[in-house]
Amino acid sequence: MIARRTVLAGSLAAPALLRATRANAAQWTYKFANNQPPTHPLNLRMTAAAEQIKRETDGRLEIQVFPFNQLGSDTDVLSQLRSGAVEFFTLSGLILATLVPTASINGIGFAFADYPTVWKAMDGELGAFIRAQIAKVNLLAFDRIFDNGFRQITTSTKPIKSPSDLVDLKIRVPVSPLWTSMFKAFGSSPISINASEMYSALQTRIADAQENPLVAIYFTKLQEVQKYCSLTSHMWDGFWFLSNRRAWEALPDDVRAVASKRINEAAVAERADVEQLGVTMQQTLEKAGMVFNEVDKAPFRDKLRSAGFYAEWKGKYGDEAWSILERATGSKLS
Repeated sequence: MIARRTVLAGSLAAPALLRATRANAAQWTYKFANNQPPTHPLNLRMTAAAEQIKRETDGRLEIQVFPFNQLGSDTDVLSQLRSGAVEFFTLSGLILATLVPTASINGIGFAFADYPTVWKAMDGELGAFIRAQIAKVNLLAFDRIFDNGFRQITTSTKPIKSPSDLVDLKIRVPVSPLWTSMFKAFGSSPISINASEMYSALQTRIADAQENPLVAIYFTKLQEVQKYCSLTSHMWDGFWFLSNRRAWEALPDDVRAVASKRINEAAVAERADVEQLGVTMQQTLEKAGMVFNEVDKAPFRDKLRSAGFYAEWKGKYGDEAWSILERATGSKLS
């Protein structure tokens, strides 16, 4: 028989245990989704940032990281973000453009010459302009954009050396009007496919080519289904860290301050990681059997100009946005 004092002690301890459990539980548990593998610098930096945020808010805000399309494709999760089913999401502005058209302006073909030009623009006037447009659809974009990198073209059939090599090429592109428009200007046959379905599309030859930064090519193992990589650096692409506005505004000021600081710091650190990885990634991919070639970018830019690509997109974005882009990149495109 259990002693009465044991039962009494247990009954007295139960409320104390319950209070302790509640004290340790997060007041806000938010989901952060992205389309990158767990080992990508974005996920490594955000996992560390989430731990810092939880510690510095005394456990009040817990951010759960869901990498590699675990919660759905980019377009699916964007819908979840808008509804509040997901609180945080990193997304390329070129895909966000299906909702915020001007969010893709940083991806205009051959606009950026190098990283210093990118960060001056995206941390400055161009980035501020894009964030203001995103705010109009009740999403919040954090001040510092994460790096996805300069995009290169890979194929399973032939190297791309000149614009003529792109004619009739079946190339997978993200679900974004800008990508489709640019490759149509080259005479290619672009196929819009979400990142989660890209590998299988290349493996089954639905598409013969794709374009991505070297880091993404490696982490998604595209070297297994692609033979050639042409260093076109035709677009710079980044990941905006987005929040559902209602979820963000539900947090008190002090929690938001900690989260903003640590997420922006994670973005800046991730940029350095991606740039450094890009330096060594070509050698890694070459060892895996991928064949690289350099290209002269001027003929590609000239082809886009003569095909009316720049004039078309200047008309879509408007004179104000286009002027900001040209000031930020230091180049006259149209």
